[in-house]
Amino acid sequence: MNQGWVSYLPAFLKKRVEGRQELQKVLNNTGWLFGDRLLRMGVGLFVGIWIARYLGPAQYGLLSYAASLVAVFSAIAILGLEGVVIREVVRSPEREQEILGTVFTLRLAAGLFAYLLTMVTVFLLRPTDHLTQMLVGIMGSVLVFGAFDTIDLWFQSKVLSRYVVYAKNAAFILVSALRLALVLLKAPLWTFAAANAAEIGLGAVGLVYVYRANSQRLDSWRITLDRARNLLAASWPLVLSGIVFMVYLRIDQIMLGQMADAHEVGVYASAVKIAEIWFFIPTAIVSSVFPNIVKAKENDKAEFYGRLQKLYNLLAFLGYAVAIPTTFLAGIVVFLFYGEAYASAAPMLVLLIWSDLFANLAVARNAFLMAMNWTRVLLLMVSVGAFVNIVLNYVLVPKYGGVGAAAASLISYWIAGHGACFLYKPLRRTGAMLTRALIYPRFW
Repeated sequence: MNQGWVSYLPAFLKKRVEGRQELQKVLNNTGWLFGDRLLRMGVGLFVGIWIARYLGPAQYGLLSYAASLVAVFSAIAILGLEGVVIREVVRSPEREQEILGTVFTLRLAAGLFAYLLTMVTVFLLRPTDHLTQMLVGIMGSVLVFGAFDTIDLWFQSKVLSRYVVYAKNAAFILVSALRLALVLLKAPLWTFAAANAAEIGLGAVGLVYVYRANSQRLDSWRITLDRARNLLAASWPLVLSGIVFMVYLRIDQIMLGQMADAHEVGVYASAVKIAEIWFFIPTAIVSSVFPNIVKAKENDKAEFYGRLQKLYNLLAFLGYAVAIPTTFLAGIVVFLFYGEAYASAAPMLVLLIWSDLFANLAVARNAFLMAMNWTRVLLLMVSVGAFVNIVLNYVLVPKYGGVGAAAASLISYWIAGHGACFLYKPLRRTGAMLTRALIYPRFW
């Protein structure tokens, strides 16, 4: 049996994977991603709590508002190419140098364009708020550094995510120590924005290092106009989907910042931070199984849908496993983590943690859409969810503040991840499979 994370499985699970090399490879890769996210969850939560307590809800709210604004434009910078690149490298490994070189160039140009759009937007939304403008200007630099995540996609296509874990966690640990030092030194708000940018920049350097350590060379990458046209033709619906997705993922904090105040944004952001701790689980699982799902589609339709149902069942089970206990412990968790100043985040957390259940299923459903190359359908699903989220935020935020924003997120996540499947005939089978997973979730 392959060495790695599989060796830590219980005996009864080891027997299930005995002799199944592809499954062992997926489990090992998932283990590395889980290890990465567990480290980030533990260290990041500890450091984040220190920062939130030090800054207080108002300043923490400004930092979160700036991060949300940058995040909305990140979809332009990445060009929706993640799944497309992995799919193309799996299908045509002999063309990977051309694919990677073209993707890097496209992403670099898109990152610069996204940065300019971000700055124009913040000056339009807050023309006299120079502090927020500076925060966005500093944090927006990550949009350019993101081009180096092209290397991450290559490692994902080879199911070798441990090297990405090495690179990015080295940067994460260094900058986490820096963030603690900033708290102890009572540093100003802008330095925390700079630390966020520094982490992404150091992570990019680390990715280049591990790529070269695997006998790969950046100077072997090639750029072709034909490949660029083909990639953009395949990804433009994903770019729009990504923009719409980031809008409905972060619009709550932006609308809170515009319609309420920075204090309410800070309280809401603390609830979001706790709710998002667990989101690494579906992302890690789907990232690891996606290449094999693509292969199954090419070879065996029954096996393809069977694997998808198992994936839906697992992610629904994990969603319930987090949401149910958090519902009863939300008040205690918020108080222990953030203190009395953030106590009003508890009801927001309850609503947001249930939205994670549908976000889990949406991640799995999106893997199906990518495998089918139904990028326009993905755009349709996300657009419906975003529209509902914006309307509900507009109605609920003025009256209920952060609780209204959390309720809007829950409803819109359900619609985008599950409910909207029944509005489009080709997805009704998928909707039924997701319903089955919600009614009868299974770990294995």
